[in-house]
Amino acid sequence: MAQHGNQLDWDKYSCSICLDVLRYPVTIPCGHSYCMICIQSVWDDEEQKKTFKCPQCRQRFMPRPVLVKNTMLADLVEDLKKTGQKREVEPANDCHAGSEDVGCDVCIGTKRKALKSCLQCLASYCEQHLQPHYESSAFRKHKLVKASEKLQENLCPRHDEVMKIFCRTDKCCICILCSMDEHKGHDTVSAVAERTERQDDLGATRQQIQEIIQDKQNDVKVLQQEREEVNRSADKSTQESERIFTELISLLEGRRSKVKQQIKSQKEADMSQMEEQQKKLEQEVKELRRKDTELEELSHTEDHCHFLTKYLSCLSESKGQETKGVQRDPAGTKPPPPQYFEAVAAAVSALRDQVQNLSEEWTMIPQTEPKSQAEPKTRAEFLKYSRPMTLDPNTAHKRLLLSEGNKRITLARENTSHTLHPDNFIHITQDMSTQHLRGRCYWEVEKKNKVAIALTYKNISKSGGLNECGFGYNDKSWALHCDKSYIFMHNNDFTRVSGPMSSRVGVYLDHEAGFLSFYSVSESMTLLHRVRVAFTQPIYAGLGLYGTDGDDVELK
Repeated sequence: MAQHGNQLDWDKYSCSICLDVLRYPVTIPCGHSYCMICIQSVWDDEEQKKTFKCPQCRQRFMPRPVLVKNTMLADLVEDLKKTGQKREVEPANDCHAGSEDVGCDVCIGTKRKALKSCLQCLASYCEQHLQPHYESSAFRKHKLVKASEKLQENLCPRHDEVMKIFCRTDKCCICILCSMDEHKGHDTVSAVAERTERQDDLGATRQQIQEIIQDKQNDVKVLQQEREEVNRSADKSTQESERIFTELISLLEGRRSKVKQQIKSQKEADMSQMEEQQKKLEQEVKELRRKDTELEELSHTEDHCHFLTKYLSCLSESKGQETKGVQRDPAGTKPPPPQYFEAVAAAVSALRDQVQNLSEEWTMIPQTEPKSQAEPKTRAEFLKYSRPMTLDPNTAHKRLLLSEGNKRITLARENTSHTLHPDNFIHITQDMSTQHLRGRCYWEVEKKNKVAIALTYKNISKSGGLNECGFGYNDKSWALHCDKSYIFMHNNDFTRVSGPMSSRVGVYLDHEAGFLSFYSVSESMTLLHRVRVAFTQPIYAGLGLYGTDGDDVELK
């Protein structure tokens, strides 16, 4: 019971901050007692707030109370220690300084861990050597901070004086000698005053940062939701595509098996029919040979009556035909024309070509970049992304004359002599590029009069009217129409575009990021219009001439 009582005595005389026996106990106005070092450290951290509170009851004091050693309580603690009972846990502050700790600058030999650093003394102190700063009035105005190894940063490298002044002109901390020398006449204030002012700004800055953090966290949540949605959509699409491809493969396998069976069945039927016909022909040949032999023998008989009787009997057997000869090709004996199966192989080959053509028009998955690259600024930067490009004779309207290596089209009065192709535009005087565009591309168009500069999918209608075929009049094309002004069109919606008129227009495409931009090109690059597009198919450049005969436009 005695030990239990003593243990309770230890708890009574323990500091609620460090949870150890009181050292240099002080009692604050609310009546609670702490180690002088502990409460001083707590209130040092609250110095900027200019309010000081009790760690236990949270009562606030203004101004900061003066701490005085509670002599009676200190004597009681000393008497308790003399009983000989020791704490199981040694004071943490009595430990030696480790490799990552700040060592006491006063300790000789093995250094103890420093608790505080003094900005006036520019030294760090352990618990034992720190006591004069709390007990002596000579150190009362010294500024104690958390133990730091960076105290030398507070020394002026020129004068080895403590820097207590802030030069607002040069935005740096200086010492008193600097203010009378190279910083003379500058706007200077005390470091404390500048810190107080900056502290207020710091609060506003922190508020802004916290708002930005909140916005970023919201963006992170949105991105997380989008990632989950992308994963879900990708998994669902993968499963659905796998199912459809499995069905497609099964369908093709079934069709292949059926074609093989049809060929086999037709082959067996044809072979059986021809074999039967062959046997019939061979039997007829055999019968004809027999008759020929009889007639041969009959030709040598000298009995006239026998000759006539036998000959007339042979004629009667030949279906009663009273002719002098035998039918060369009796009806029903000529074999049917042979049937071959090259047409089947041709049909399968045509199916293969259709699948290949379908794969070229296959809907592509839009690729997004984690971070879109910055768009070029100067013409030289744009030209780094220029790509060789030509116009396609197979899509050109019959009134468009191609020249300059298929880079220029001219609107002719009459139809040109170039070979017609199923992909030619029939009613609209337009043409498309031969190459489809990928990645980041840039090209320029030299124009004169009314033209359309466009991007289009390959499967845009070639034979319909303006809404089906015209660049910008449907959901398969995007076009900048240039005449006396600029108009951007897509899906029959138009946007009037302002900008300087020039004879050359630059087109910049970032296919993966989905950006399409048009520029007026002269001495500088002037952005006319930019639009973001989620392309779902291979994209091609397009040009349209809608003016008078002789107008032309050229890819550069």
